[in-house]
Amino acid sequence: MSFILAIDYDATLFEGTWPEKGKPMQEIIDRVKEFKAHGAELVLWTCREGISLAEATERCAKAGIEFDAINDNVPSQLEWMKERAEQGEIFATRKIFADFYLDDRAKNLDIFLNINVKETCDAYKNR
Repeated sequence: MSFILAIDYDATLFEGTWPEKGKPMQEIIDRVKEFKAHGAELVLWTCREGISLAEATERCAKAGIEFDAINDNVPSQLEWMKERAEQGEIFATRKIFADFYLDDRAKNLDIFLNINVKETCDAYKNR
């Protein structure tokens, strides 16, 4: 399995809060793209929906961020859950599974910027 990174939008990838359309937080965006380049799977994890969500995903795409899922689990996690369900385990959850949740409210942006991307992604590839 890959390292899974769930990322909030407002005040995490772009400055400001809903409904603002703040400036890109370039240092965070660059680090997110670095994780993706090393094999991480990315989830856009936001409360935005409808037009607001479409605008957010478009702005992320223009910034060069490719998400594997939006407000849902990544395909590899969904497959894992499906296999467990076929074995009789029940997986009826709305929880987004991730190895790291990047969110301004968690006050973990500085921690995120100091993670060794290559070592982290490589460690998850071998689990």
